[in-house]
Amino acid sequence: MTKSQQVTVSFSVVPHVKSDDLYGVVDKAIEVVQKSGVRYEVGAMETTMEGDLDELLSIIKQAQDACTEAGAIEVITTVKIHYRPTTGVTIDEKIAKYRE
Repeated sequence: MTKSQQVTVSFSVVPHVKSDDLYGVVDKAIEVVQKSGVRYEVGAMETTMEGDLDELLSIIKQAQDACTEAGAIEVITTVKIHYRPTTGVTIDEKIAKYRE
């Protein structure tokens, strides 16, 4: 059986900032995702990406780093991974029926 490397990963960052610009710091994390070239969807509470697990985890680390570079003194990151080794997992299979 061939394993698929296609996964979906959702993550959220909660940066601790001293200023009132919490959303500005979160925006820096989202910019990392946007520049990465992977398929993604930004939601109200988390961002979902699809692709190779190692690449997506690297993007999450870069997003955390972007938060601290933007002034966060710490970041709490929550990650959810949906992995199916036989066929992979896509964003479309999860939400396409809600967009018709």
